[in-house]
Amino acid sequence: MAQVIERTAALNSKGVDVGAPPRRWIWLAAWPVTAVFVLSNAATPLYALWQHDIGFGKGTLTVVFACYIAGLIGSLLVCGVLSDRIGRRRVLVPAILLALLACGIFATAASVPALLAARLLTGIAVGAAVSAGMAAVADVAGAERRRLAALLASCAMVLGAGTGPLLAGVLSQELPGPTSAVFGVVAVLLLVALAVVWRMPLPPRVASAAGPLLRVPRVPRGNGRQLALGIAVFAPGITATSFVLSLGPSLLTALLGGGSRILAGVVAFAMFLTATAVQFAVQRLSRRAILLAGAVSTVLAVAALVGAVRGHAVALLVAAALLAGAGQGLGQLGGLSLLNASVPAGSLAEANAALNVGGYLLAGTLPVAAGFLSDAIGLTGGATVFGAALALLATLGGVLVAVKRDWARAS
Repeated sequence: MAQVIERTAALNSKGVDVGAPPRRWIWLAAWPVTAVFVLSNAATPLYALWQHDIGFGKGTLTVVFACYIAGLIGSLLVCGVLSDRIGRRRVLVPAILLALLACGIFATAASVPALLAARLLTGIAVGAAVSAGMAAVADVAGAERRRLAALLASCAMVLGAGTGPLLAGVLSQELPGPTSAVFGVVAVLLLVALAVVWRMPLPPRVASAAGPLLRVPRVPRGNGRQLALGIAVFAPGITATSFVLSLGPSLLTALLGGGSRILAGVVAFAMFLTATAVQFAVQRLSRRAILLAGAVSTVLAVAALVGAVRGHAVALLVAAALLAGAGQGLGQLGGLSLLNASVPAGSLAEANAALNVGGYLLAGTLPVAAGFLSDAIGLTGGATVFGAALALLATLGGVLVAVKRDWARAS
């Protein structure tokens, strides 16, 4: 504890911690988050291939996707608290090893149970990345660079999530042995991330509050409003991108009369590239303005999505993907910034986990319902009902931000 106090006190005249690691380490600390998220969506362009080879419908496809959400939420129930308790490195190393195991299963998958297992392991690894991994970026950055840490951690997540499908789309269509080629490359990226975690200059651990390891993630007393405000915008945004990831390739196939794994990957990459770029563009705006923009983007995204399905317009589907990416990126940045600015370091991983549990609960249930509904009444009807429900939730989130101005004030 004395080392932590000394480091906190060792500020130069410009307010920069003279004992902090070099700035490049903040960027490097974000790499494990990026690598794990490359895996998280690398399967997206390959679903059509697995559907053809194994044989399953849209409902089963969304269940495969939801299995990832189940693993992620289960991981978040443990990893946030565990990371604050035993340290970031001890959580991240096993998580990356599980991600490597998932790569091996994906590369050889020949059945739905294999896909379910691989997605479950992926979700567990991602849960560790969004709790322990993002908190590690803040730890390396130090208290005086918390806003930069929130930006880099959030961008690392969405950039990785977008790079995965682009990489998979190109490699799977241009190289023989599509699945083995894709997940072989992802495994290399994860091995690099493992090396980064091993060398990461993390500060001495600050002890967190005692309590059970398995519990619903929470924030310290007094930070509940910031968490609720972040979830209100982040949850609809990530649900919109989840829908595009799970059923986007099927929509493209229906609209184009044929599938292209590269095109599916490009659309997903463009969605998350937008999510990354918009965060850099708005980083100087107030947190309230960022969250309001996120809510508006998500409403516009689902309106474009419904228009694309009902009007058979590929351009509107692409617009929906870009707007959904903006909605997720803005909601995520706003939520993370609120937490990073107000939650103590010893509780930050659990707070990040709480934000993501709130977001992924909606992202895991609503697209699955839309998938089964699409099997029952058709893709047009299923997407329309999904869009109406999500637009309502995003609107309510925006109203909450607008009327509760004091919530956005961070200490």
